[in-house]
Amino acid sequence: MSKEKYIVATSGGFVTTKRWGVMRPGATFLKALELTKKSRPKVCFMMTATGDDASYISRSYEAMSDLSVDVTHLSLFPQPNEDVEERLLNADLVWVGGGSVANLLAVWKLHKVDEVLKTAWENGTVLSGVSAGSICWFIGGTTDSFGPELKPVKNGLALLPYANGVHYDSEVQRRPLLQSLIKDSTFDIAFATDDHTGIVFKETEPIEVISDIKSDSHTGPAAYKLEKINGEVQEMRLAVGTIS
Repeated sequence: MSKEKYIVATSGGFVTTKRWGVMRPGATFLKALELTKKSRPKVCFMMTATGDDASYISRSYEAMSDLSVDVTHLSLFPQPNEDVEERLLNADLVWVGGGSVANLLAVWKLHKVDEVLKTAWENGTVLSGVSAGSICWFIGGTTDSFGPELKPVKNGLALLPYANGVHYDSEVQRRPLLQSLIKDSTFDIAFATDDHTGIVFKETEPIEVISDIKSDSHTGPAAYKLEKINGEVQEMRLAVGTIS
């Protein structure tokens, strides 16, 4: 019997607190945790996209302090801190942090992390992440990995057969570039998320939009589906809640 496969692709996951540098899990991360269906999930953080930045890893551990979880991380710099298969295949949730998705994909391929993550997903491990940690699950998307001018990346893991746009409402280059990539048929279909927002995919179908903040469902952060219909790019707003 095949296991249910979930990916939660976000432009959020954690929210700031009144204490400087202290984060707490938002609704998108908590949804990913819930989807593991475990009373005490094993969470593995991957911060490859920032070169395994120690402070990022430390803040992520601290953010888990009020949750009933077991936390590990997989670092690849300067070498893996644990056997890649051992660490990832034993996780119930793999959360990938933001940064350079181009660098992340290159390093993952070198260490065969891409292959192991696909196996983990097929075995029922929930995959999730923010920004670079969202784009990586798709065939590609828009990225600032190459400099201040955004460019497309097209060598994602392709577990989800679409393009992905992140920070859709907060970075001015994101929306027009993604629309142009749909217009010129670089990508056929794309899903995008505003800041603080995530999309839950079951298998490869989007089923729910989650927000880390309370806001008006008509005007607040949302997700979007983009596709070309009759030669024109159509952008459908997906409000927070179940996708019908």
